[in-house]
Amino acid sequence: MKISLAILLSLTSAITLAQQPPPQQQPANVAGKWTIYAKDPNGGTSTKYIEIVQKGNVITGHFKGPNQSGGIEGTINMRHIVFHTKTREVLNFGGQVEGPNDHGNIQATAMRGNFHARGGAGEWQAVPSN
Repeated sequence: MKISLAILLSLTSAITLAQQPPPQQQPANVAGKWTIYAKDPNGGTSTKYIEIVQKGNVITGHFKGPNQSGGIEGTINMRHIVFHTKTREVLNFGGQVEGPNDHGNIQATAMRGNFHARGGAGEWQAVPSN
C-alpha cells in the first residue's frame, strides 16, 4: 500500500508539472552603446550611434546621426527589434539581434536589418561600441 501511494503521488506531481506553461523567454539583451553602419537610401553610407536603455521588452535611449540627434523608443521581442528615432526626420529601424543563447538569455553581439526614412529604405548593421 505504501508503494502504491508513493507511485500515485509521484505521478500526480509529474502530471502537475507537465500542465504548467513553459517559462517565458526573455528578450535579447541589447542595452548599451551601439555603432550603426548604414547603407542609406541615396546609395551612400553613414555611421550613426545609439545608446539603448532596456526594461524588459521596451527600449528607449538616444540617437546621434550625421545630421540630427534625439531620443529613440521601441520594442524587442526575443531577437526581433523595432525602434524609431524621435528626431525631425524620423528613422524607423527593424531587424534581428544576433548573439549566443545561454540558458534562455540572449546576449546581443550584433544587430542588422532595414530602416525607412522619408527618402526611402536602407540597410543597417550595428555592433557594440566601446
